[in-house]
Amino acid sequence: MIVKISSRMEGLEESVTLAVTAKAKELKARGYDIIGFGAGEPDFDTPENIKKAAVKAIEKGYTKYTPVGGIDALKDAIIGKFKKDNGLDYSKEEILVSCGGKHSLFNLFQALLEAGDEVIIPSPYWVSYPPMVKLAGGMGRIVKTDEETGFKMTPEEFKKNITKKTKAVIINSPSNPTGSVYAGDELAEIVEIALEKRVFIISDEIYEKLYYGDKPITCAASLSEKARQNSIIINGVSKTYAMTGWRIGYAAGPKELIKAMTNIQSQSTSNPASISQWAAVEALAGPQDKVKTMVEEFKRRRALMVAGLNSIEGVSCMTPQGAFYVFANVSSFFGKRYGDRKIDGSLAITSFFLEEAEVAVVPGIAFGDDNHIRLSYACSEEDIRLGLERMREALGKLK
Repeated sequence: MIVKISSRMEGLEESVTLAVTAKAKELKARGYDIIGFGAGEPDFDTPENIKKAAVKAIEKGYTKYTPVGGIDALKDAIIGKFKKDNGLDYSKEEILVSCGGKHSLFNLFQALLEAGDEVIIPSPYWVSYPPMVKLAGGMGRIVKTDEETGFKMTPEEFKKNITKKTKAVIINSPSNPTGSVYAGDELAEIVEIALEKRVFIISDEIYEKLYYGDKPITCAASLSEKARQNSIIINGVSKTYAMTGWRIGYAAGPKELIKAMTNIQSQSTSNPASISQWAAVEALAGPQDKVKTMVEEFKRRRALMVAGLNSIEGVSCMTPQGAFYVFANVSSFFGKRYGDRKIDGSLAITSFFLEEAEVAVVPGIAFGDDNHIRLSYACSEEDIRLGLERMREALGKLK
């Protein structure tokens, strides 16, 4: 029997970032000395107090099904986090806990979008936004940004791209892949336009705590009560607490939307893992000193990565304000060759680095920008120095 795959799967491919990470791990297992700059996860271990909370949950027998949308203790911890960090008040009916931030977004798009609805997505964007919008029947309306605007969508560009079909806009701050952060006044202008034009705001804040500025980061929903009612916040514990494998994300927004998302989750995954939920309670409500330590370490690595890349002739990159990525411009090498190999874009140069330098990076085309590559500095300083030196030597071979 020949199985016919549904039409909604046309053009849908696996996540490039996950594919690069998997390829690097495969090559390492085969004995290659791969330096991995592809990973989208902290290289730190989950803090000890969080792991102990998980063990305690197992010992207490908290290993059964939980309410679909999350245990009350975790919802209380999330509500407390929003109150403390963002000055926002949410009820439990306005909170949904899911199997990671990606799952929260998937539920959201399925609950929010009708066929043909448009979602404005600033580019460069996280790789999974457009596919998830498409799977929900929507259409991504891509708004290009560049170094001149700090890889941020201007209010003018936002307004210009709003159509009768526009349902929502995605704001990812700090951004994956660029590390850009919207200042309070920049965000206020976008929020004002969104309210005026009745465009729903999807605020992806998964990298919120991995921020290197002196002033607190601005949350779109915190700008006014109307903004709160017209926004949904997507967040989670994966990046902040080095808990990527625990799979806990959460959403906060209008209770009608959260209810719809919860119904979708009840018919798909049901509740997130019970043990992970109890670990997340400790992550959010427990001591935060390990987060500060991790941010300071990332800050040192960021300086090393940015300086090293900008010292390579033909490579340039901005200093990111958050997350743990740099988005380096390598377009000056396009058109050059190494033997029979021609560098004609970010995919080609990514392959070149992996095969000739044994360095794994992610092609910018996966994020909607073919002139760049993304490098993660969620790795040791030794790996950063060695990987950049290998890249420098490899680029020197191009003619």
